[in-house]
Amino acid sequence: MRAVLQRVTQASCVVDTKTTGQIDNGFLVLLGIEDADTFDDLDWLAQKIINMRVFSDEEGLMNKSLADVNGGILLISQFTLFASTKKGNRPGFTRAARPDVAIPIYEKMIEKLSLLLGKKVETGIFGADMKISLLNDGPVTIVVDTRNKE
Repeated sequence: MRAVLQRVTQASCVVDTKTTGQIDNGFLVLLGIEDADTFDDLDWLAQKIINMRVFSDEEGLMNKSLADVNGGILLISQFTLFASTKKGNRPGFTRAARPDVAIPIYEKMIEKLSLLLGKKVETGIFGADMKISLLNDGPVTIVVDTRNKE
């Protein structure tokens, strides 16, 4: 599982002119799921996301987590995070999990993050053509991959 965390002051997702999710201060999380991912990976990644200390404290240092700043999460499924670009100029996506594998993991991630955060996690729509708007704060962008736990 791979996540791109973008610290934002605002982010939203629109599908067919309808806003499906939006947050102010917090993380826009782009989530890629591959066939090899497990619910243990999900638990580890959810904890990382919730506890990542990249929000500014009173001295301007990145010492605060989402909980410390009462931040939100906009979670977007993004299979292209597992694009293979080794050959040619057209990426391959064979590592990305098929919907029958990815959707249950994505839905469980929404549930887990909501539980840990103590509030609703905003989302896009799995597999839809989504228009994402964000105002990256910093910019701060962190990539977390469950294959690099140790």
